[in-house]
Amino acid sequence: MQRETGVGIEAHNSYGAYRWVGGAATHAHETVAEEVPVALVYNGISHAVMLATPLDLEDFALGFSLSECIVGRPGEIHDLEIIERDNGIEVHMQLSAERAHILKQHRRTLAGRTGCGLCGTESLDQLAKRAATVQSSAVLGAGALPRALSELQGMQHLFRLTGAVHAAAWCGFDGAIDLVREDVGRHNALDKLIGSLASQRRAFDGGFVLMTSRASYEIVQKAAAVGIAVVAAVSAPTGMAVRVAIDSGVTLIGFVRGERHCVYSHPERVH
Repeated sequence: MQRETGVGIEAHNSYGAYRWVGGAATHAHETVAEEVPVALVYNGISHAVMLATPLDLEDFALGFSLSECIVGRPGEIHDLEIIERDNGIEVHMQLSAERAHILKQHRRTLAGRTGCGLCGTESLDQLAKRAATVQSSAVLGAGALPRALSELQGMQHLFRLTGAVHAAAWCGFDGAIDLVREDVGRHNALDKLIGSLASQRRAFDGGFVLMTSRASYEIVQKAAAVGIAVVAAVSAPTGMAVRVAIDSGVTLIGFVRGERHCVYSHPERVH
């Protein structure tokens, strides 16, 4: 079983089930991904509660803080502690005084679901102002997307066990993958990836993201917020994601399937 350091809740568990094949049922034990409420608490105040896989929660908290522009750099989080409760997990973070003041002024409360990207946004004006602008001369090498897709299939460890989680992969511009994070929520997986990159002091302009999901608004917004210039997904984008990608300078690629893909914005980065 995989565990997050310091957290006793499993990322997956075994459950009894009846498996039907050819009209006959047999009793089996199925491995099922877990999702638990994870409260992100800043300076003692709960800011967001998300349903997430209880794995890589330090990465998740840091990545969420960066992609939601709660902090501008990892050093503005002075302390991070994970506390297991009877009904979920709390991640307590202590912000710098300046960031705590900014958060208090713009605070929102999220009642998070695994597929939710806009819960708690206070107004349409707030939503429209969230996308950052990415400046990058990055270029994907020939064959980068097929290579990344092929490598990712062997690196989705929790998905192989459960079939129930998304993955976000960090790929070099030649398509080589060196980091993968998984979660029941696609945007949670991306936050975990962003947090891991930030904790390793990796440059966000040094590669691209490949998602095993559709490309929705929050995926593009989170990438743009930290300066990731290229986002690729195995499934379709939404119209809102395309518009945000165009406006924020992100190259958005969908339907990455072997030698096929579709580029929806800023195609100059794909050769």
